[in-house]
Amino acid sequence: MQVDAFNRLCSSLPHASHVVQWGGSQVWKVGGKVFAIGSGGDFLDVSFKVSELAYDILKEQPGLRPAPYLASRGMKWIQRQSAEAMDDAALGDYLAESHRLVAAGLTRKLRRELGFEDV
Repeated sequence: MQVDAFNRLCSSLPHASHVVQWGGSQVWKVGGKVFAIGSGGDFLDVSFKVSELAYDILKEQPGLRPAPYLASRGMKWIQRQSAEAMDDAALGDYLAESHRLVAAGLTRKLRRELGFEDV
């Protein structure tokens, strides 16, 4: 996924905020918590949070791997390094789910403030 497409997709999600950090990575957050990281050149390596089941399945697929640093800390994060096993449309679905998972983990008070009562 190209940088512009990644940023456009992430910015379309409710209450998403963007920062550039960690050596120039495109980092997207909801409620101050990271839900997506894009790093690299024109074609981004994209890291995102997944469910335990999705993690177990995706980590074995070509072009995907446990996200460096995050997965080594026991978190269920996957990094897409190529479109071999996951095209951009599927990646977009996983980014939306990552956003939902992270929003669901926010405090009840913050979810309410952001309008995520049903997350």
